[in-house]
Amino acid sequence: MPTKGFDTLIAGLHGLGGQRVWSLMISLFGDLAQAPNQQIDGPVLSAIMHGLRVKPEAARVALHRLRNDDWITSQKSGRISQHSLTKRGRAESAAANPRIYADPRVTSTRWTLALTEDTAAEQAAEMEQRGFTQLTPRVFVGSLDAAAPQDVLTIPADHAPDWLRKQVAPQMQQTGYENLLTALRGLQPDLPAPEEMSAIDIAVLRCLVVHNWRRLILKHPELPASLIDTDGPAHQCHLLVADLLARYPRPELSAIKRCRSAA
Repeated sequence: MPTKGFDTLIAGLHGLGGQRVWSLMISLFGDLAQAPNQQIDGPVLSAIMHGLRVKPEAARVALHRLRNDDWITSQKSGRISQHSLTKRGRAESAAANPRIYADPRVTSTRWTLALTEDTAAEQAAEMEQRGFTQLTPRVFVGSLDAAAPQDVLTIPADHAPDWLRKQVAPQMQQTGYENLLTALRGLQPDLPAPEEMSAIDIAVLRCLVVHNWRRLILKHPELPASLIDTDGPAHQCHLLVADLLARYPRPELSAIKRCRSAA
């Protein structure tokens, strides 16, 4: 049975925007069915999509796109379609796992200051691809194991002053983190205990949390702990996301199937 008042509780997460259906599905499959032998039956997927406020025709279009992009494969078992991640979909989901599910209390404190020769946009783009965050046109910071180009000066460090952390923070998706933090803080106090929620609603909750978190953190390089403003919205979001995902463990697909059958 649906959890009473649940749709109202998650309205803030729905209202954050950026929820393209195909992207929601990537978040859902990545969180719920990433193992090679895990498949989501069509009726189960439809029930979760309904909880995510996705219309059936939009879900079909998203599935078609993801099949064409080699993210999802579908097959028939009798009259029921079964959907699963492809080898590529599993590999890319697994590659994102360390960022999405990282423990906010466990991260490297050592970092690197990097100075480039010029201010070319191509140089900045390459530095970002290598895991560096730009502070000024020629100055970048990153984790100690971020590999800078050979002609870039790097200086290792293990301490950062407060003013530097404050300067790094705006380079991240600051407004997005502030909006997500507001939604998470508004949601958390009134959520029922896990045992009082249906398996479908837990799957929906986790999908929305993971999706909104994923679309922010994967847009910028990972920062070591020394460079993170622990009072800032990004870190506060990380703490709440980790807490919610721990409090509401990933439901088994069989439990979601039983929940749907009982509805």
